[in-house]
Amino acid sequence: MSYNEQLKQLEQIVLEIESGQLSIDQLAEKVKTATKLLADCRKQLTKVESDINKILKPE
Repeated sequence: MSYNEQLKQLEQIVLEIESGQLSIDQLAEKVKTATKLLADCRKQLTKVESDINKILKPE
């Protein structure tokens, strides 16, 4: 899943949580999913940062 797709899914989860309409079980599942998505996004951002630093690093 691309970074943008993950970000859109996170935004949707936030909207669902903010609605206050989720049961406690649904809330727990949404938080679990959001945690995984955040970790994946951070991993992608760290890789991109590393790649950019390699490109910009003078040899």
